[in-house]
Amino acid sequence: METTIVLLVALLGFRGSGALGVRRFASWPAAAAHGLAVMLVMTAGAHFVPAGVTLMPNHADLVRMVPPFVPFPSAMVYATGVLELLGAVGLVVTRARWIAGNGLAVLFVLLLPANVHAALADVPFNGGEASPLWLRIPEQVLYIAVAVWATRSAPRAFPAARGPARLPVDAQR
Repeated sequence: METTIVLLVALLGFRGSGALGVRRFASWPAAAAHGLAVMLVMTAGAHFVPAGVTLMPNHADLVRMVPPFVPFPSAMVYATGVLELLGAVGLVVTRARWIAGNGLAVLFVLLLPANVHAALADVPFNGGEASPLWLRIPEQVLYIAVAVWATRSAPRAFPAARGPARLPVDAQR
């Protein structure tokens, strides 16, 4: 739930800046891209935090979330942390935002089994209570929606085809 609060506060903060004249945050999708990037930096950090740290979720907590059918759980946690950081950077870089937002949407779908497993297996963070499944699924859907929504503020990576390519008149002879 804390991650959703970070996302919403960052989104509103960036959009408020846009309302005050900061052109980079002049649209809701652009503010959403930056808000999601802030959230991802926070969540990705947990992927690299040593087990002794109890202030926030740590690497060991996240490894316990990984379903048994996924090989190399520790490496997967590091890999998803790197992908989250790359996604955050991509969301901030306007030219990369379309690819980053769609890539993150796919990543969030792929991470859904870990959230389901963690809820069903009662995997706690920092020794606290496990988040219930009814909360995890809507949060994941929200992150997917925000990632896709953020792509609306960027040029498409693969523009739609505009019909057959035509040679200049001089080259047709």
